[in-house]
Amino acid sequence: MSCPIRQPPPVERWRRTLYIAFLGQLVSAMAFSLIFPFLPLYVQYLGTRTGLSLEFWAGMAFSSQALTMALASPIWGALSDRYGRKLMLERAMFGGAVLLGLMAFVRSAEELALLRALQGLITGTISAANALVAGEAPRERIGYAMGLLQVGFWAGVAVGPLVGGALADLAGFRMPFLVTGALLFLSGLLIWLGVQEQFKPAASAIGRSVGFLSGWRELLCRPGIKVCYILRFTATVGQTLIQPVAPLFIQALLSSGAPVGTFTGVTVGLTSASSIGSALYLGRLGDRIGQRRVLHASLLAAALLYLLQSCVTNAWQFFVLQMLSGATLGGVVPTLSALLARYGRHGEEGNLYGLDNSISSAARAAAPILGAGIAMAGGLRATFAASGLLFLLSAVLASVALPRRET
Repeated sequence: MSCPIRQPPPVERWRRTLYIAFLGQLVSAMAFSLIFPFLPLYVQYLGTRTGLSLEFWAGMAFSSQALTMALASPIWGALSDRYGRKLMLERAMFGGAVLLGLMAFVRSAEELALLRALQGLITGTISAANALVAGEAPRERIGYAMGLLQVGFWAGVAVGPLVGGALADLAGFRMPFLVTGALLFLSGLLIWLGVQEQFKPAASAIGRSVGFLSGWRELLCRPGIKVCYILRFTATVGQTLIQPVAPLFIQALLSSGAPVGTFTGVTVGLTSASSIGSALYLGRLGDRIGQRRVLHASLLAAALLYLLQSCVTNAWQFFVLQMLSGATLGGVVPTLSALLARYGRHGEEGNLYGLDNSISSAARAAAPILGAGIAMAGGLRATFAASGLLFLLSAVLASVALPRRET
């Protein structure tokens, strides 16, 4: 006679799911960010077979993944509401493992760009993990849960580039892709073996026989949801706008011959660390006093800090303000995720976070181009001022348009 598998009680199960998802988020974020430091160099190493410039294919290697993810994320999210969130997270992990492993064997920049586009179509670990945890966690603890997931993401992004750069120097450009594939495979195994999801699709998800558009329209009509998505787009653009110009701005602030690369790397790393430190605390604070209040205060602080960065006169002022800006983002990114769960209904977490990830991807694809254009038109400082104004407008929108009732 077979012995039935013991199912943990609900409280223990959601915590176990959260902690396993946190570990999976940490490992997958580290894995995906392993390749960032040398991806343009890998494009140069591979060369092109079409005669187009290497700069074009380097840009495609970055942007194609974001664009295809923006298209695919809402569909995967809707499917997760029908067939289960654990299944979608396994798809993202194992699919990423195969595709990133294959990137170690490409023979041209064109093949790499194609696999990067497929990566955007197949992966999406962040939205899948958010949907899994939001479906299990009680709404009064959702801020803590989303904050912990964001800690895992930022910690992985902070460590990954350091490991990837060292691996590329020691073993060549192809080795980090193999390591990335192995890490994603291990993350998939962790989710498969560790998470016990008791999934029951909502009646609305079962009953939709026509596409996904009706579900998305219904979602966007809910109070607060549309505003959260607008704020996600503006906050992501504000955060990403400065990426193409930040190293150039640091170079202008430092004296001639100073180690620009080292200073930039330390600044990025410690900014991520300050985000990690604030995300969990501010997520818990939002559970006590309201996520809306924490979001509004964080957006106002981010606006002030980015505006101040446009006025700095030396690199150390910029360094300190960047660290403080990172702390404010710890109150923006997970808080928006928590508000989406609070404004939404149980059973539609896949749709919620699928659309959310699509909007974030679109913002990440557009922001660097917009930031470079602002810098060309008004100078490097204008880009930081534009970020500050965007966060200020977001704070005003959050104040006047977000419903005060969070459930």
